[in-house]
Amino acid sequence: MVNLGKLKIKDMYFGAKPEIFRIANYHRKNPTEAEKILWDCLRKFRNEGFVFRRQHPVVFFIADFYCHKLKLVIEVDGDYHLITSQYCYDENRSAELERYGIKVLRFKNEEIINRIDKVLSEIKKSIEQLSSPSPSGEGDRRG
Repeated sequence: MVNLGKLKIKDMYFGAKPEIFRIANYHRKNPTEAEKILWDCLRKFRNEGFVFRRQHPVVFFIADFYCHKLKLVIEVDGDYHLITSQYCYDENRSAELERYGIKVLRFKNEEIINRIDKVLSEIKKSIEQLSSPSPSGEGDRRG
């Protein structure tokens, strides 16, 4: 007998390996200030049916925040993301996630700490776009 609940849960990790889960658990227990602020805000979207998960393994990456229903990753970037090599890695990582049909939003720590209303406005806009059916009927990520 197949448990569809577990199958659905397994699908939201896109084949992530156990080591990624261990690292994600460490990061979940040690959030940055910006991650704490954003997490408090994202939890409120549950009332609208959009559940975000913190430090969520996806393939061989760890997303700071992930909503499987929308296939939306939200990344919180510190200053080290401005280093050229890290910036290039982030760009390639986003492109890889997009191959799985996952949209990636990136915000700097300072944006979250100093302009959370603007950040939340951008997130809400993405949620509306991702949860609304496209005119052709494709791109509806609900359910």
